[in-house]
Amino acid sequence: MYGLSATDVELQRRARAFVDDLIPYEGEAEEHGGAIDPDVDAKMRSRAREEGLVATNIPRELGGGGCSMLQQVLVQEQVGRATNALGWMLSTPPQWWVGVASEYQRDRWLVPTVRGDAVECYAITEEHAGSDVSRLRSTARRVHDGYVLDGVKWHVTSFNEATYTFFQAVLTDGPHAGTHAMFVVDVPSDGVRVVRVPEYSHTIAHHHPIVAFEGVVVPLSNLVGDEGSGMDYAHEWFRFERFMVAARCLGAADRLIEEATSFAAARTVSDGPLIGHQLIQAMLADSLTELFAARSLLYEAARGVDEGRDRKVQHAQASMAKLYASEMANRVADRAVQIFGGRGYMRENVAERFYRELRVERIWEGTSEIQRLIVASQLAKRGLRALV
Repeated sequence: MYGLSATDVELQRRARAFVDDLIPYEGEAEEHGGAIDPDVDAKMRSRAREEGLVATNIPRELGGGGCSMLQQVLVQEQVGRATNALGWMLSTPPQWWVGVASEYQRDRWLVPTVRGDAVECYAITEEHAGSDVSRLRSTARRVHDGYVLDGVKWHVTSFNEATYTFFQAVLTDGPHAGTHAMFVVDVPSDGVRVVRVPEYSHTIAHHHPIVAFEGVVVPLSNLVGDEGSGMDYAHEWFRFERFMVAARCLGAADRLIEEATSFAAARTVSDGPLIGHQLIQAMLADSLTELFAARSLLYEAARGVDEGRDRKVQHAQASMAKLYASEMANRVADRAVQIFGGRGYMRENVAERFYRELRVERIWEGTSEIQRLIVASQLAKRGLRALV
């Protein structure tokens, strides 16, 4: 099905088996702020590396899996089947960095991240610049031996686990003044402080604090690529993450349909099993149909990346996939809660957890509204045939 090769199917099988073994710990995670027993966590992370399920997006010569985009989607789809972000241990380091990292950056940060000895996070979003990265107010001022960074970043996902962060800022001086640049900042560093750690709807171990960068001095070697190219790197990251968000939404919808179908078949009401009722059947049928459509869309878009389609077409199709898959998964979660009834409103129930967790997929890495603008813009510029 879906034209997957034997290699694709085997990778998918390993990822599914791995996540199946994580799922029993969801209740523990929900009760403990997203965390599970440290020994279990360490054991599973070790297994993930042994089975080639980590850094699937990084070339083999740097220690990664060297997987195609479709294969990366297959792995992340299984990641999405577990609640509480337990599957995030199947991490995907910054693939966009591979082509622009200096030798120093590769040895200092990139390769250790692939090995699992370092963890990155992104300090890009700001209070007044959410999906519109072009409105950033953070600054980078050139000094003799480096740069001075200032700004306050919001929703810095995984900052509590990170050993370094990517900081995007507007250059204040020099030939590229007014354009964006990307920098690496070690965590901790002088001048970097957590303003506060907001509580979010989901229960995961990865925090999303507001972080202030106040007069943070970094050497020239911490500039990623060239001055003025920061926005290019951010766009590459967004494009990749939109594929991964879409993939995880497929996995969540797949799990929800399985769980809701099983419950409806076993649940007995006055005149027989719940699944015998047509309104329940309609919700399951709609969910399954939308999953099939979303999966077909995403797999085709991923193949387009592997085939080297025009970059702008890839960008638009990534937006289509993220838009449709995230909204589809939210609809499936809503139906699943309804099918489970009162049980579906209990935190111990998978439908309730996904109902909270999936809502953010329509917001981060670019809201649904931003995805629609991207798709419509490319449609106007390139025409229907170029995109579908």
